[in-house]
Amino acid sequence: MNITKTFAALTIAAVAVSCNQTEWKPVGDRIMTEWGENLDPENVLQEYPRPQMVREDWANLNGMWNYAITAADAEDSECADGKILVPFAVESALSGVGRAVTEEDALWYERTFTVPSDWKGDRIILHFGAVDWHAQVYVDGSFAGEHKGGYAPFSFDITDLLKKGRKHTLKLKVLDSTNKSWQPRGKQILNPNGIWYTAVTGIWQTVWMEPVPASHVKSYLANADIDKGELKVSVDAALEDGDICNVVLLDDGNVVASGEGSEVVLAVPEMKLWSPADPHLYDIEISVVRDGQTVDQVKGYTAMRKVSYGKDDKGFYRIHLNNKPIFQFGTLDQGWWPDGLYTAPTDEALLFDIEMTKNMGFNMIRKHVKVEPARWYWHCDRLGMLVWQDMPNTFDNEGRPWNYHGIDVVAEVEVMDQEGKDNFYNEWGEIVRANMGFPCIVTWVPFNEAWGQFDTKEVAAFTRSLDDTRLINAASGGNFYSDCVGEIHDLHNYPDPVLYLYDPTRVNVLGEYGGIGWPVEGHLWQNDQNWGYIQYKSAEEVLQTYETYGLQLESLADYGFSSAIYTQITDVEGEVNGLMTYDRKVVKLDIDRLRHINTIVINSL
Repeated sequence: MNITKTFAALTIAAVAVSCNQTEWKPVGDRIMTEWGENLDPENVLQEYPRPQMVREDWANLNGMWNYAITAADAEDSECADGKILVPFAVESALSGVGRAVTEEDALWYERTFTVPSDWKGDRIILHFGAVDWHAQVYVDGSFAGEHKGGYAPFSFDITDLLKKGRKHTLKLKVLDSTNKSWQPRGKQILNPNGIWYTAVTGIWQTVWMEPVPASHVKSYLANADIDKGELKVSVDAALEDGDICNVVLLDDGNVVASGEGSEVVLAVPEMKLWSPADPHLYDIEISVVRDGQTVDQVKGYTAMRKVSYGKDDKGFYRIHLNNKPIFQFGTLDQGWWPDGLYTAPTDEALLFDIEMTKNMGFNMIRKHVKVEPARWYWHCDRLGMLVWQDMPNTFDNEGRPWNYHGIDVVAEVEVMDQEGKDNFYNEWGEIVRANMGFPCIVTWVPFNEAWGQFDTKEVAAFTRSLDDTRLINAASGGNFYSDCVGEIHDLHNYPDPVLYLYDPTRVNVLGEYGGIGWPVEGHLWQNDQNWGYIQYKSAEEVLQTYETYGLQLESLADYGFSSAIYTQITDVEGEVNGLMTYDRKVVKLDIDRLRHINTIVINSL
């Protein structure tokens, strides 16, 4: 896979910063990661943000911006409150601000930038990795567009808004109600407690821009059919008359297959399949060609792999990867950081959790009610880590009836009005479409434990209409249906693994268990109210209990369990049930012993 070499060759265009960067420092007195402690504000998350569709010319707009917090109905702001380090949420320590934003507030951003002279004649596209939640964007005083949703990338063509001159002004207004409305927000809450964490508002992924010609590739999707030995590539491109798309599949620099058109089916001889044991990736190049000359080109990657399910010789439904049963054993991964909240301090930090999960012997991660930057999924792709991707929930389950063991079908959320439902479909659709090209993702999870659950059958059908290549776990841990909504029947049980309800028509999994707590002094987010589902005072006690649960899982695989997810990879705020501390400075358990136990579980099939 040569995309790393491509990244190394990128030329990052210089941009003007509108303030003195040396003014920045983290705020607050909470614990921090080593990456946060050593963060350079002049070199923040400079890696190329879109690994599946790389262009050589681009400009990173991360860094120091001006900011202000005003009343929500303010029509403008001078952004005179101070400086904020983008892309860290305003509530985080690494933002340099550490202020809360409520539904009555508006958060404003402003900075200047320049367009490199060699971009002249191209269209200028402004990209936002993610902004939580309602972003209104202005360029040189003109409205560029708006976006509602905290978890999907969006962009605007700002070419026609750029006034003459080299220096331009970019301004944002952001509104965020967090848990005061129906907007999807995951574990965020304005009053953090228990399993609910500090709210996140504003820009929390990389802001960047790139030049593209008028005729260019907008996006593509590559779907493998390993049974036929084919790869179907669908290209969405803005093409002028006579221009064509050219698709080339490569393996270690050698051309495997090529074709022309917006819909191309490539024969892939001697396929190398992608799996956790051998995560083989193919390079892909897509070009817009005019009279034999390349007008635009993007470079990315794909994989030959298949996700399905079927019965074994005992009659149990099992998850299959590449037509073979595989026990998927992973960790619940909240994706939170003590210093950056939603945003990892560096790309090295982003990679660290995945590498540690792999080293511990797991083969899967459940990304829990959060969506990560594209680079996180790229790291999973190249390391061979399977991913279950959750939809961030709207409401929680407080004051709403549901049965923990799911034996009774209970009422779905009645407080979700039509505007909230429409927004859910819009945001979930954006999330799926933005991430369905990553081979690592093998399961979509629209709902968790009845939090904001509504129209389950319709949402599952909507998910299937977007992507028919993966499994759907429609209701993880609650609100089960007897008429097979999705392919997976998902139980939650704390602390030990228990198969308390079996569905003979679907794959049976343990979507959450464990939560073995151990507070490590000197590495705690808070001094009191720390908790786990059970709690011990030493690593040995935790490991012995973890091993007991692992052996129980091995046994339960013989009775139908086909996957399990342990809570969780790190401590998060007041939760001390991580395999690592929240600051990632302490791995609580012996990795070799942990890997041995996990290997036994994975080999249980």
